[in-house]
Amino acid sequence: MKLLLASQSPRRKELLSSLGFNFEVVKIDCEEIIPENIEIEEAAAYLSELKASAFRKLADDEVLLTADTVVAINNQILGKPKDENEAKHMLRLLSGKTHQVYTGITIKSVNKTWTETDVADVEFDEITDDEIEYYIQNYRPFDKAGSYGIQEWLGMAKITKMNGSFYTIMGLPTHLVYKILREI
Repeated sequence: MKLLLASQSPRRKELLSSLGFNFEVVKIDCEEIIPENIEIEEAAAYLSELKASAFRKLADDEVLLTADTVVAINNQILGKPKDENEAKHMLRLLSGKTHQVYTGITIKSVNKTWTETDVADVEFDEITDDEIEYYIQNYRPFDKAGSYGIQEWLGMAKITKMNGSFYTIMGLPTHLVYKILREI
């Protein structure tokens, strides 16, 4: 089996490698637009499947892994921030509250497609404007849903509680990926 990871995320590469899998990183050009009427719980899986369906036809020995993460609070999806102002706005929304992180994965072979979503609740302590400024300037979280990475300073300093998988919050529900790839 030749595993293809369709993600440019260094975090996903690190996690999949740490699980003990050999893989090749591939690129998918796909416009990630979430339909307005989609349920928040389905958005990450929808995007993951969208990426998988945009990839070329697989060879018999190939398996493709795609993933997407969305952060949600107050029935609003927070994707990746477009700029510094949007990142500040997102972090102010998350400050002192509990939000959800959904990561959807799609694993596709020639004959079958598996799609699953995992969710985790994350609670932040209050984040001051100075802390937001520090984080954005030093960590540049523009490639992260919700404008933060759990493994970075903000996650270490401000997450007070979480219910769910750390790795789901990081961007890859490793327990689901491992289970499905072992079945294959």
